Amino acid sequence: MHICADLHVHTTASDGDMKPGELVSKAASIGLETVAITDHDTIKGVPEALSTGRESGIHVIAGVEISAEYEPGSMHILGYFKTLPDGLEQELQAVQMARLKRFPQIIEKLNALGYAITKDDVTSIAGDAQIGRPHIAKAMMQKGYVKDYETAFSTYLAKGKPAYVPKEKMHVHQALNLIRHHGGLPVLAHPFTLELEPYELKIAVEQLKSEGLKGIEVFYPEHTRSQKKLYAALARDLDLFMTGGTDYHGQGRGRTSIGDFGLDRETLHVMLDTFNQLQ
Repeated sequence: MHICADLHVHTTASDGDMKPGELVSKAASIGLETVAITDHDTIKGVPEALSTGRESGIHVIAGVEISAEYEPGSMHILGYFKTLPDGLEQELQAVQMARLKRFPQIIEKLNALGYAITKDDVTSIAGDAQIGRPHIAKAMMQKGYVKDYETAFSTYLAKGKPAYVPKEKMHVHQALNLIRHHGGLPVLAHPFTLELEPYELKIAVEQLKSEGLKGIEVFYPEHTRSQKKLYAALARDLDLFMTGGTDYHGQGRGRTSIGDFGLDRETLHVMLDTFNQLQ
């Protein structure tokens, strides 16, 4: 499978390590034809990425990844837009504020565990980006408390671990409606994280489709072969297009590099056919 598109990458606008322009240039340098910028709960990095894409001759899709609540847990919804969606950033401010409220609570828990991490340690790393747990993990690494991101999350920051704090999210119905309101295509990201049995997943995806879901992420680093077959079958059965990407955040975040996962040209064109029907 020759990958020509990575439709799930993150930049310094949220919790990635590379600036939007740098990431697009990297995607172009390895021969990708299309890349989608999908930062968490923000599109601040998209204008720079679009500009670099025009200069580099690579198609850049404006995107976002929204953390959403649903019964009985949470899910991530990717939104893809034909043009930069005017007004979307303002409507994402509520979830952005939830991130700002959450990270000091995580710091307090780490302090109680004996780790001298301060809010300034984290904000100096994040800069103008949406503050997320990876920034806290990086602060822990800089102080020598953990050796890498994986250790920070698996020991302290992941759900169920001693420094975890749940984040206020918009409901999945709101996320779907928000993306559609701004002329975008909503896609279910990395469905394996829902931890549903196949029949439960089908019911959930059918419900999401009735509310406007257009695609499902099939090709993803942590999807097993059987999971990819299951999600591809769901896409066919429910007339959803398939997407894929690396969820790239930067070097040192796992073993995956940009372009390692994504879509071949044929699958990309199916997605773009739907994309091009947007007004």
